[in-house]
Amino acid sequence: MNPRARISGHFSMTDDTPFDSILLVSFGGPEGPEDVMPFLENVLRGKNVPRDRMLEVAEHYQHFGGVSPINEQNRTLIDALKTELQRANIDVPVYWGNRNWHPLLPDALRQMAADGRRRALAFFTSMFSCYSGCRQYRENIADAQKEVGTGAPAVQKVRMGFNHPRFIEAQVKVVEEALDQFDARPSTDLRLLFTAHSIPMSMADHCRYVLQLRETAQLVAAAIGEPNWELVYQSRSGPPQQPWLEPDICDRIEQLAQAGVKRFVAVPIGFISDHMEVLYDLDTEARDLCANLGVDWVRAGTVATQPAFVTMIRELIEERLLARQERPALGDMGASHDVCPVDCCLYPRPQRPAART
Repeated sequence: MNPRARISGHFSMTDDTPFDSILLVSFGGPEGPEDVMPFLENVLRGKNVPRDRMLEVAEHYQHFGGVSPINEQNRTLIDALKTELQRANIDVPVYWGNRNWHPLLPDALRQMAADGRRRALAFFTSMFSCYSGCRQYRENIADAQKEVGTGAPAVQKVRMGFNHPRFIEAQVKVVEEALDQFDARPSTDLRLLFTAHSIPMSMADHCRYVLQLRETAQLVAAAIGEPNWELVYQSRSGPPQQPWLEPDICDRIEQLAQAGVKRFVAVPIGFISDHMEVLYDLDTEARDLCANLGVDWVRAGTVATQPAFVTMIRELIEERLLARQERPALGDMGASHDVCPVDCCLYPRPQRPAART
């Protein structure tokens, strides 16, 4: 048996066992004010994030009534995916499990086991490879399998879709819609800012996150014929002394505005839906900054349930269900792997200094 035939080695399952279910795996989010602190404690457990930063983020959620839109967006995406699968005559049930808030992964796997599901194909709501966007989800699944016990289904994931033709098509559509709000382009006073969640440099150095983001941004910019673009980051949460990916989007807007750029289109390419980092960091902080600087600001939509994006998910699922050899991919990086190597997206966290005695 192939030792890498599944996400974790906790339960054995051969490649001959057919996939009998789909599992959407996501981050989760609070759905009321009383959920915010327990949710953030789940998110930040074991991480070196100052408590002041956690309280600051809690205020971001409370600014929107303590509700993150991510769960409702996942429900909408699941409905769209079910319809897409039905159109393609793919008759498998779709389950949903989150890392940090209900429905939690152990509960999802427990339900799948009760329904007799033995081998699931997972889609992560992350298009780019890094510890928090891929490997940690696989670790979450392994932990959930251990919690559920020997009846837990095996789980494999579809490949990352950062350069899939359908993903690029969906991104092009939302960027074109944003650019249509301006009279003329391309122009030297306009800048596309492709933005993604910042991660620690110690994480970025052990994955292809930046390479994949840059590839996607380049493919989208080339497709729309816009040469004036940059990759920026947002939403950092670590201590000030820890290096994270830069430049920060707000810092870069200030620099570019001083250099004469008058129009900005932010493209949240690192996010598939309009969740809290998009609503607060872009639609609130960055938008307000542009207003104060006297420059124009448009935020492109996320791919969410764009038909091309939903079709991409179905095609990635079909690749594995039907064991297709063809792996569509644009650009120079080729299709991502189906099964992650053992050392994929490792995150060697900085060691804390030993306590003095």
